[in-house]
Amino acid sequence: MKDSKGRNRVVVTGIGTINPVGNNVDEFWQGLIQGKSGIALTTQCDASDLSCKVSGEVKGFNPLDWIDKKQARRMARFTQLAIAASKMAMGNAGLDREKGDPERRGIYLGNGIGGLPDIEAGCEVVRTKGGMRLNPFFMPVILTNMAAGQVSIALGLKGYTSTVSTACAASTQAIGEAAEIIRRGTMDVMVAGGSEAGITPIGIAGFAVMKALTSHNEEPAKASRPFDATRNGFVPSEGSGILILESMEHAIGRGARILAEIVGFGISSDAYHAVAVDVEGAARAVRWAIEDAGISPSDIDYINAHGTSTRLNDATETAAIKKVFGDYAYKVPISSTKSMTGHLLGGTGGVEAVVCVKTINEGVIHPTINYETPDPECDLDYVPNVAREKDVKTVLSNGFGFGGQNACLVFKKFEE
Repeated sequence: MKDSKGRNRVVVTGIGTINPVGNNVDEFWQGLIQGKSGIALTTQCDASDLSCKVSGEVKGFNPLDWIDKKQARRMARFTQLAIAASKMAMGNAGLDREKGDPERRGIYLGNGIGGLPDIEAGCEVVRTKGGMRLNPFFMPVILTNMAAGQVSIALGLKGYTSTVSTACAASTQAIGEAAEIIRRGTMDVMVAGGSEAGITPIGIAGFAVMKALTSHNEEPAKASRPFDATRNGFVPSEGSGILILESMEHAIGRGARILAEIVGFGISSDAYHAVAVDVEGAARAVRWAIEDAGISPSDIDYINAHGTSTRLNDATETAAIKKVFGDYAYKVPISSTKSMTGHLLGGTGGVEAVVCVKTINEGVIHPTINYETPDPECDLDYVPNVAREKDVKTVLSNGFGFGGQNACLVFKKFEE
């Protein structure tokens, strides 16, 4: 049950997500196929004086559906969302926390900015009331590793535990690193993905002043426009996406339903501009993921793009795909989940990994909505506006983050 390089094969046995389009996998998937946007005017904070007044908020989320009230009060929203998605994924995988060896189960999550709303609120308490009036749980609430820590408590995971914070590539990298841990035999099961919840004045303002956010506020559902010529920035968003990864031997041994296999992982650094995507750096991560999978670019049936809806990212990602795929770049279908979810920053790769698994299982590629005006720099097949049926066996998922952090994954239809 080894791959061609003598490593344990890694399979996906469970998926869970909660995000602006849906509060569970089925609701999310149906929304994507229908081209439903989860973006609306921001309600979690006052954005009236900011250039971006829209966001992708999770609607109707009640943490008490997933977490004890006392414990929920001691968690930031990004942690609550991660616990909800992780419990969904565990249930989907048919894993019981009371069965199996907890020391052979671990967790690897990605997160970008931790409990930013709680940080902002805490600063206001210190400013107006003094430091000793701060919530005594302030530090364990805001830390980026607390989602992984709290999920490990909730699910009884006593093995390898870690958090990666590589901006918008974080949860893609977390899934890849979790797969590597299983490949080398350290763990049998890994809960992997990421979460983010940073819709707060300072979070929105920070990206807005650097001209990274959209100013298309009049029609929120059309604000995220990846690869479209009229795009002018991403939409800030929140949510969580989680996969359950297992060694193939462990999954088959317990009679698990296998949804897909992770066969490739590539990670690179641009060593270039901290807030720009570099063609060479992005292309390296794509190429290395495909090489790690032991396939050629022409074997990729679908690309789930990073596709943020910024002027620079979309053009650079398109150029990177052309660099690696050559003429085949014009034949492979590409779509951006962010056209509907917005950009979940550190959590986005986890949500998009769920999409990759569903695409393989359902044989449908979701559209890139709001693609209306072609851009000469973005001239590939972005599956505009309407979902497309296609037999998909192999998928590439791209994640590119601030600081020149790049991570890519290759998913494949499972064949024993």
